[in-house]
Amino acid sequence: MTTEFAVETTELPASRSPAALAERAVGQAVEIAAGVLVAVETAILFGGVVSRYVFHRPFTWSDELASILFLWLAMLGAVVAYRRVEHMRMSALVNNAGPRRRALADALALAAGLAFLALIMHPALEYAIDEAMIVTPALEVPNIWRAMALPVGIALMLLLGVLRIGRSVQPADLALALAVVVAVAAGLWLLKPALAAIGNYRLVVFFVLLVGAAVLTGIPIAFAFGLGTFAHLALTTRTPLTVVVSRMDEGMSHIILLSVPLFVFLGLLIEITGMARTMVGFLASLIGHVRGGLHYVLLGAMYLVSGISGSKAADMAAVAPVLFPEMKARGVKAGDLVALLSATGAQTETIPPSLVLITIGSVTGVSIAALFTGGMLPGLVLALTLCAVVWWRYRGEDLRHVRRASAGQIGRALVVALPALVLPFLIRAAVVEGVATATEVSTIGIAYSLAYGVIAGFVFRDRIEWRRLWPALVDTACLSGAILLIIGTATAMAWALTQSGFSRQLAAAMTGLPGGAVTFMAVSIAAFVVLGSVLEGIPAIVLFGPLLFPIARIVGIHEVHYAMVVILSMGIGLFAPPFGVGYYAACAIGRVDPSEGIRPIWPYLLALLVGIVVVAAVPWISVGFL
Repeated sequence: MTTEFAVETTELPASRSPAALAERAVGQAVEIAAGVLVAVETAILFGGVVSRYVFHRPFTWSDELASILFLWLAMLGAVVAYRRVEHMRMSALVNNAGPRRRALADALALAAGLAFLALIMHPALEYAIDEAMIVTPALEVPNIWRAMALPVGIALMLLLGVLRIGRSVQPADLALALAVVVAVAAGLWLLKPALAAIGNYRLVVFFVLLVGAAVLTGIPIAFAFGLGTFAHLALTTRTPLTVVVSRMDEGMSHIILLSVPLFVFLGLLIEITGMARTMVGFLASLIGHVRGGLHYVLLGAMYLVSGISGSKAADMAAVAPVLFPEMKARGVKAGDLVALLSATGAQTETIPPSLVLITIGSVTGVSIAALFTGGMLPGLVLALTLCAVVWWRYRGEDLRHVRRASAGQIGRALVVALPALVLPFLIRAAVVEGVATATEVSTIGIAYSLAYGVIAGFVFRDRIEWRRLWPALVDTACLSGAILLIIGTATAMAWALTQSGFSRQLAAAMTGLPGGAVTFMAVSIAAFVVLGSVLEGIPAIVLFGPLLFPIARIVGIHEVHYAMVVILSMGIGLFAPPFGVGYYAACAIGRVDPSEGIRPIWPYLLALLVGIVVVAAVPWISVGFL
């Protein structure tokens, strides 16, 4: 979280100062453009599905136009996230510091971001101009129309960052932070001869010490990756710096990743239309009367909702507000609630259409359809281990005041929930049967959810808050931009590591481990638990997936099996205190103090670890239905 500071002025309040007015005007214009792009991308891809599957007359230009607009959506979404201070960062250490240190950390985050944006601005413009010579095959327009999204987005973030000075960050703090950035840059410049002399050990300086220090001090992860990569290439190689931008472009504009904003939007839609509420209601009527029943409902609801939204934040936000009040009324402590919510967040990371599955497929080349098929059983195995903990904890729960639902009540709840229960199966069937690609299938879910919302308003007299639709579009762009900018800078960083020969050295070291595949799998589990807590899920996957998946194939591990183990391990790190960002997101959604859930969560995390060991030891769980 970022601390806001008001600026004292003798003329105008901060909210009416020229800088504030300019920042608001630019921000609102970008939000409008980003929200419209989400809606347009949805319409284009859904139109492509209808034209191809219904009318058998596919649009030859739809994918190309979607790709052009996607880069603009990614960059404008990143601008929205930058304005809202919602780019992913490791904030655990910063939040535990005092107010003064938090203010300095926020100033350093702003200074480092401005430094990276300023450094990358000219290469981005040069890259866009070079792309003018390329003409797209279907629309026959110069590729500069797509590539200009990069310098425009960077320029807008620079502008918003400058306008933030004196409002969210004090000028004196920013001056000190800029001095730190300049001092680090000067020190690295003076060390150029020494860095050249130590060979690949310089990678430790740039990608461990520099990037690690930046992440730990709360600098947004995307900017930390970008600064480390830029510094490495600029100071120790003769590589043109436009390569950084081209790698960012490659990472951000992969057409498979277009499903990220669409599934995020779908996740928000199922909450707006009440679909998640109806599923939870049905499960509660079915097993809410047994000991620990609502805990089982939470597990089942997260399993089902994950199959729709693909976003852990959307999953938790859809389920927790429905269940938590009744669970608290039954005497369950708030810490226990948020502990289980966090554990289910980790447990459902492999449930399709998880954004992590889509990301890992895009960066490693593993079939998205195979990942979708392989992800169901591993999540179920971990659900069973969590159920065992729930049974043990609540085997003596007093439910004398809880009434068992009648058969009629269960039947009515099923009728109301049936359209929502069908959606996960509809999404998976559309991919498996070839009706739509993994990118397009989310648009089917969006159209289905909108139709459900309209029909529910007439049939069930359920008032849908359609005014929340526009904020959902903007929120989708914001979260997607934050994710995609990380993927872009992580792709550039992974390329730099690969070109340095690090990937070959890593492969040699890992394949030479005693114990072969067993040791490699054990090391991978430990590594991704740590990486998941430090880097969050998607950055860890983007950075290390392309390096480790080829090694897994060499030692004889099926790539889908390895993907499931890696994702689940990363999920434990992501939702484990004290560093796991997912844990704090669950606390925020449940409105629970993080300290209350730290002790109750450990039995759940241990159960998850046992489940991961079972999944790792039995490959059939992941690949048996491929």
